[in-house]
Amino acid sequence: MRSLTEQLTKYAAYHRDRRNIGTHFIGIPLIVLALAVLLSRPVIVTAGTLPISPAWLLFGGATLYYLVLDVPLGLTMAVVSATCVAGGAWLERYGTVATLGIGAGLFVVGWIFQFVGHSAWEHRKPAFFDDVMGLLIGPLFVLAEALFALGWRPSLQAAIEAQAGPTRINPPRERAAGE
Repeated sequence: MRSLTEQLTKYAAYHRDRRNIGTHFIGIPLIVLALAVLLSRPVIVTAGTLPISPAWLLFGGATLYYLVLDVPLGLTMAVVSATCVAGGAWLERYGTVATLGIGAGLFVVGWIFQFVGHSAWEHRKPAFFDDVMGLLIGPLFVLAEALFALGWRPSLQAAIEAQAGPTRINPPRERAAGE
């Protein structure tokens, strides 16, 4: 299993343009929340008063993986995940149509942000096209980037940038004739 530094470095290599990273700060949380909403509707079993849904299973499994990679970051992601799943469970009370509409809307808008960032600014395909683990690491990357901006673990940020390069603003791409 790759370390936290290796996982974040591999993901970061696809995300060096600051504008693309900015779109990920919108797109990835929308997609994560959409998954929490969409997967909260079918309740598998009730444990006491807590309904166990596919959302709890997915986010619980992801959180365990994040904790194996890094305990402090995993605990922070656990709080984010629990908040998203609780929000999904709250929306679930409004019925299937509302849950599906809101969840699908968040999902589509989130992916639009992702693809705009990659096509307009990064000029590189999303990381998950080459490694499906990018879908799991994306939320962790956004959280780590937010924490780096607050001064968290500068040595980790430096290790990532030493391999992936610093973030930048890419110059506009020249359009070829006929594009």
